Amino acid sequence: MQRRYFIAALAGSLFVGLSTSAFAQAAPQGKTILVVGDSLSAEYGLKRGSGWVALLEKRLAQEKIAVRVVNASISGDTTSGGRSRLPALLSQYKPAIVVIELGGNDALRGLPLANTEDNLSAMTQAAQKIGARVLLVGMQVPPNYGTDYGNRFAGVFEKIAKANKAAFVPFLLKGVADGADPLKLFQRDRIHPLEDAHPIMLDNVWPELKKLVMVRGS
Repeated sequence: MQRRYFIAALAGSLFVGLSTSAFAQAAPQGKTILVVGDSLSAEYGLKRGSGWVALLEKRLAQEKIAVRVVNASISGDTTSGGRSRLPALLSQYKPAIVVIELGGNDALRGLPLANTEDNLSAMTQAAQKIGARVLLVGMQVPPNYGTDYGNRFAGVFEKIAKANKAAFVPFLLKGVADGADPLKLFQRDRIHPLEDAHPIMLDNVWPELKKLVMVRGS
């Protein structure tokens, strides 16, 4: 029961705060990874530079991969919000890779799955239209949403990825929210991941993202 309560609380966190992460300055010419997400990517409750997106930038530097990262994530964002913001972000940063980590707030707010699917599809296609490669980062809903809804929600991300030949990560919080004692990896609010959880989150994303980074001409 503790685990179910926790994961339910986690879903509730995705629209708490509605604070904007500090966007990176315009990257110099060259490869740019644009991350468009919610509080899980916006360093909610963490000191700057400790979230998984910041860790991604450090890992790229350590591996001597010349790619800059722009974190355009906002706590509380939905797929609709991301869709409305994306055109300007694409125009400003002209990214080679776009990571989309949105959808959890849609489920929490009871928005129709058809809307979530339409928004994520539109974002994926808009990024691909300018020549960017896309990585969709999936989310899962708590068990109290019901097995049928949970499966359909999780399936939206995979469906869009397959339809658009985009890269796909099934669950950003694998190993964080589904462990034997998930509370140990979360802040006092039992909602937002601790700094110690973010390396795990990066490890969930890294294998697929690295493939995109290493593609010639990406």
